[in-house]
Amino acid sequence: MTIREKGFDNEKYIKEQTAEILERVQRFNNKLYLEFGGKLLFDYHAARVLPGYDPNVKMRLIKELKDRADIILCIYAGDIERKKIRADFGITYDSDALKLIDDLRKWNINVMGVVITRFDNQPSAILFKNKLERRNIRVFTHRYTKGYPTNVDLIVSDEGYGINEYIETDKPLVIVTGPGPGSGKLATCLSQLYHDYRRGIKSGYAKFETFPIWNIPLKHPVNVAYEAATADIRDFNQIDPFHLEAYGKKSVNYNRDVEVFPVLKRILEKITSQESFYRSPTDMGVNRAGFAIINDEITKQAAKQEIIRRYFRYRCEYAMGFTDRETVQRVELFMNDFNLKPEDRKVVQPARDAAKSAMENNRGNEGIYCGAAIELKDGTLITGSNSPLMHAASSVIIHAIKHLAGIPEKIKLLPPNITDSICKLKTEILDEKNVSLDLEEALIALSISSTSNPAAELALEKLKELQECEIHMTHIPTPGDEAGLRRMGANLTSDPNFSTNNLFIS
Repeated sequence: MTIREKGFDNEKYIKEQTAEILERVQRFNNKLYLEFGGKLLFDYHAARVLPGYDPNVKMRLIKELKDRADIILCIYAGDIERKKIRADFGITYDSDALKLIDDLRKWNINVMGVVITRFDNQPSAILFKNKLERRNIRVFTHRYTKGYPTNVDLIVSDEGYGINEYIETDKPLVIVTGPGPGSGKLATCLSQLYHDYRRGIKSGYAKFETFPIWNIPLKHPVNVAYEAATADIRDFNQIDPFHLEAYGKKSVNYNRDVEVFPVLKRILEKITSQESFYRSPTDMGVNRAGFAIINDEITKQAAKQEIIRRYFRYRCEYAMGFTDRETVQRVELFMNDFNLKPEDRKVVQPARDAAKSAMENNRGNEGIYCGAAIELKDGTLITGSNSPLMHAASSVIIHAIKHLAGIPEKIKLLPPNITDSICKLKTEILDEKNVSLDLEEALIALSISSTSNPAAELALEKLKELQECEIHMTHIPTPGDEAGLRRMGANLTSDPNFSTNNLFIS
């Protein structure tokens, strides 16, 4: 599989998905609360496992529906309080919520309100609420639902959903979304349904979740890659037993939806005072992603690569104390299921070889030698290693853009007068011990050099071509390296080794 081969058709997906959502809206008398799972924007996991998938295709979908849709954003108060981090952006969930509002505005789509769920006067949640309200964004607070999940009579009462603030909406479709799992989207939808029926509005509920894909096999690598992505929260896929019993057909769902379905069905029937036509969790979904896969073999290979990426990520998170051993073991099992090895990721061994070569070339000099490798879109492998001048990440990126620009190795892009000035700033003014340039610092130096060096200017223009390229490092990147690679849109993995013996890395 080459990097540019596609396995997914965005236009077919948008057409089918739009039709499915609008059909569901009509089924519920033109008032549907759609629980919108996964990432609304920048869904890079989907883009990696479904080559050709536009990370912002859901936003294109919403734009198609925006004249008929309101958007509500949910965030769990506990995630705000404990400063939960969104891994792909390296920002907290509350910051991600603010970013999402800004991103939606860039698409000329406004969020009509933010719901802080399971609110219990947490100090950080109150600060977040104040911040939004003082920027003229409506904020609603919903408490933990009394009686949930067993006491349906209490849940569907004025003491349960009824105690929550009602959010008045005008459009036939209400998209309820939020950062990450457990944000309270389902509870918000059901609370709105309760209030609607009290007002004589016979609205409905449906769920839009890209993964797992219900109409491909349970053990398809795309679905297993989703399990690997959620290994830390112990989600797992399974055959939907309710769908199998009702229709005699196999479909894939995940454990939380299957576990909650009997309760959810009872709650819906209690709210509506009639039997639900949903006979399974799969019935509730409107996802059409599986119908837009146009090359199954390409998606299988891409998904296997994602499993390897998750393996590296969780091993690093374990080394840093962010996750537990069971999470790592779960992903190791997925690796074994497909007979995958870490070295099946093409950039892994070249990076390790680069580190070994740097160590051999510097025998007698103390220090930790790091290697890095990048696979360009044409399949070319470029390597780099750390030195007194720059980090391994800086080295490999400089080498890569020189290669893309056709600049000979002997031509230096970072002249001594610039690097010396940065080193002086770091050591003599900022009192830092590490002189070597991380990737962010190296790119700043490169941009300064480009004002007087045509070669540096040409190389700088090639940075955009590194988006979606695969990179591996033999050591956990420093914050400056990781931030630089993330902004370039590269797919980074690293071995679980530290680049320094220091406990504090700035």
